[in-house]
Order: sequence, then C-alpha cells, then structure tokens
Amino acid sequence: MSGSGHFSRDESEDIDEMTEKSDKGAVAVIGTGYWGKNLVRNFHALGVLEGIHDVDAAAAETLAATFSGVRVIGNADEIWTDPAISGVAIASPAVTHGELVRKALESGKDVYVEKPLCLSESEGEALVTLARERQRILMVGHLLWYHPGVLRLKELVAEGELGGIRYIYSNRLNMGKLRREENVLWSFAPHDVSIILGLLGEAPDSVQASGGNFLHRRVADTTVSLLEFPSGVKAHIFVSWLHPFKEQKLVVVGDRKMAVFDDTAPWPEKLQLYAHGVAWDGNVPVARKADAEQVAITESEPLLEECRHFVERMADRGTPRTDGREGLQVLRVLNACQRALESGKREVLEQQAAAYFRHETALVDDGAEIGAGTKIWHFSHVLPGSRIGAGCNIGQNVVVGPDVIIGDGCKIQNNVSVYKGVTLEDGVFCGPSMVFTNVLNPRSEVSRREAFQATLVKRGATIGANATVICGITLGEYSFIGAGAVVTKDVPAHALMVGNPARQIGWMSNHGERLDDTLRCPVSGAQYRETDKGLEETAA
Repeated sequence: MSGSGHFSRDESEDIDEMTEKSDKGAVAVIGTGYWGKNLVRNFHALGVLEGIHDVDAAAAETLAATFSGVRVIGNADEIWTDPAISGVAIASPAVTHGELVRKALESGKDVYVEKPLCLSESEGEALVTLARERQRILMVGHLLWYHPGVLRLKELVAEGELGGIRYIYSNRLNMGKLRREENVLWSFAPHDVSIILGLLGEAPDSVQASGGNFLHRRVADTTVSLLEFPSGVKAHIFVSWLHPFKEQKLVVVGDRKMAVFDDTAPWPEKLQLYAHGVAWDGNVPVARKADAEQVAITESEPLLEECRHFVERMADRGTPRTDGREGLQVLRVLNACQRALESGKREVLEQQAAAYFRHETALVDDGAEIGAGTKIWHFSHVLPGSRIGAGCNIGQNVVVGPDVIIGDGCKIQNNVSVYKGVTLEDGVFCGPSMVFTNVLNPRSEVSRREAFQATLVKRGATIGANATVICGITLGEYSFIGAGAVVTKDVPAHALMVGNPARQIGWMSNHGERLDDTLRCPVSGAQYRETDKGLEETAA
C-alpha cells in the first residue's frame, strides 16, 4: 500500500502544485526504520522535509543520501529548538512516543505520531490537553482513515446504504515482520479498532481477547478480540503475523446490505457491496444471495494522503481527521483488550457519562460526541459523526452535521445550520440565523455531494447575525464578521468585515474591541502588530 516509491503522473502533478502554492511548514522525522523511511519518502515528495533523526546515525546518513536537501539531525534536542522546523513526525518505538510527543508540543511544534499515541491512558489525556492548551496540531497515524476505500465505506454507512449495522469483523493476517518490542495486538490491531470505532461512532462497553504466544512466551503472535457495543453491535478482530498468506479484510454486516473492504484486492475490487438477504419459507430462514456490486473509489496512496493531511492542517490549523482525541479512544480499547488477553476474562469499560445538557426536544444521534458542560437547547439536532467540544452552547433549532467538528467553548445562536465540511475551532461565536454554505452552485435537481467545499473558522472568530459565509474559505483567528455581511474570500486574523460582499474596515482585539491606529486594545491593554496573515498579539 505504501511500499512503492513510484507515483502516477496525476499524483506527481498534485505534489508539484502543493509545493508551489501552499504555505507549508518544515517537518522533521524522528525514527527512520521500517515505517519511518516511508514517512521520509512522502514528506520529501511533498516538499516539506527539513531533516531526519534516528538513534542509528549511520542508517539515517544512508537514508538521507537518497534524498536531496535532507540533513541528518544528530541530537533530537536540536529539533525542539530549531525555528526552521514547525512540525515533527514521530515513528520511533511505541514506548518512546509519549515523551517525544510531550517534548515536541512543549517546544511549540505540531506533531504527527505513528500509532499508538502512547501506552498510558493518563499520559494520552495529558498530551491531548497539552496540545489544546498550546494550540498545536496533534495527529495520530491511523493510516486507513486516509484510504479512499475506508472513507467511502464510512459515507455508505452514514447514508444508511447498509441499513442498521449488526456485526463487523476484521482480519489482518500475514507471515510478516516479527516483532519483540510489542505484541501483534499493538502492532496490527490499532488500525482495525480505529476503523470500527469510527464507523459505529461509539465505544465498546466490554471486550474479550485470547491469543497464542508461540515464538516467545511473553509476546502474543496471534490474537482474537471481541468487542461488544451499547447499541448491540458486536465486532471481532483477528490479527496474526504467523499466517500462511496475507489478508487485510473488513466486513460490515447491515440489515440491508453487507460491505467488504479488501485492501489486498486490485483497486477496482477493494470495496464491494452485497445485497444479500433472508427470505422465510414458513418458519425456515433461507439465504437470498446477490451478486457483488463494486463501489468506485479513486486510487491514491494512503500514506501520501495522510502526510498531505498533516501538512494541510499545519497550514490551516484545522482539526486532523485522526486527532489526539481519536487516538486516545483507540488507546483505551487496546489497553482493555490487553488486560483481557492477560486475565482471560471479559473486560468491562466504563462508559463516559453524558456530562452535558440536552433539552428533551433536542436530538443527539448515535455516533455523535458531546463534550462535558455543553448545552443543547430546544429542537436542535446533532447528526452522526459530529464532535462538539466541552463548554459549548448550542441554541434553539440548530443543526450540526454530519461529521462536523466544533471546538471547546463555542456559542451557536438560534436557527443556524453547521453543515458537513465546516470546522469551528475553540471559542467561535455564530450569531442567530447566520448561514454556512457547502456548495457554490446548488441546484435542487442536481446532486452536489462530491462538490462540498471545506470551511474553517479559526479560534475566537465572531460571525454576526444573518451573515453568510461562502464555502471553501477560512476565517482567521479572532476575526469579526459584522451582521448581514456576505463573506466571499479568506479573512485575515483579527479583521473586521462588513457589507455585501464583505470588506475590511478595521481590526478587532481578542477582547472584541475595535482597535485604533495604535493597535492596542482599550480594555485589555494587549498590543498587536500586523503580519502577512493579519494581526498577532505581542507583549503588552
């Protein structure tokens, strides 16, 4: 899937275009072993690789020699203090992840870390909190969420194409690379846990696991894990590196159709649907089989797309598809499976209490996540796959989703729809009846689902009542959109925008005060200065 160094003409053109047009940050890769060298290859292809570091300096030197302009960083501490490096990709042994992620975040770097996020749940929670406090990107390398087949499968599930999900099973098998630093559960299963949690939008309430230690008495070579979910869905994950042939297959059984994602199949056959059913002859169930329906997907290298996603999130400050919170959820399930594997007993997971308020007329669909302290008022509806952070206030008759991400402390007033493709960072204010669009040229008779464009509203921005934000643009940090304005292009940080089409008439402070020529907030005393991206706060 990611072992080839060759790209198609279209992929190469995409890379060239991104290299020319994006405002990219430089990335350093820590760990250049079995998987790290693939990260080096892809970040170099994207034109953002600044340097590489490995405890085996000779191996790093050999790898660097194959890529032009890449330097070897002898001491990892140099990465933390190098202002030329804005992002760090970590592909070192899992036991080192937690410490390296912490150091990178504390030094102000954005972080991409290969799975797992770390080994300790408490450490994972601390890292997620640290990333939020430092306003840094924290992304976990759950590769299959960057595979077009898995993304299309999620769309099919969300659209109800399969009906109600009943059962999922996943096999990840090979006569492959044998490891001693981690067992096969931690090496192979994170991918499958991540996909299953994402498709169902819920965490299991119990797990069971068994395995076999054949090559080393303390390292499992084969494991089978059974996950049971509050909705009644069950899933099992079979992983092994002692298997006579390679198999990477996920089967999702719905009450209308069944889906099969086979990552070892040729691209046209990777995702297939089966409209199998059951007929009743008297009291006897009879299987009704149907031919496979191939689902068209676009061929692309998932690891390239994953690296591209990280670079894009570094540039636009949006939330990664597999962010730290998603990585923490997967970590909790893996740890529960490990405990069940060791004890031989069913492990019960504590469900996160619904520590938010929902008015009795509001709907929160299965698969939506709501943060603690959030309030959802009359007749609002949160659709599957949406994530609303802590301490938010969602007014009356608000629709969120599907698959929308809203940060902590946001306030959305009455009669607002936050469509798929819109991301609100922390502290965003959306005034009553303001409008987000998701396509530029809507027609009732023409489906534009494939033409949805992403809209990013950055931290602390305010959007006034009855304003309209056209899709595909970014509103900068603490920008202020006046009531009734129609925003048609990107807005700089702290800009004050009014009119139709919206035009800039001044600057606003974090405190929500208009600034005069001194660029000093009259209330907080904060001093600002102009940059190429708008305003930024300086020392008072």
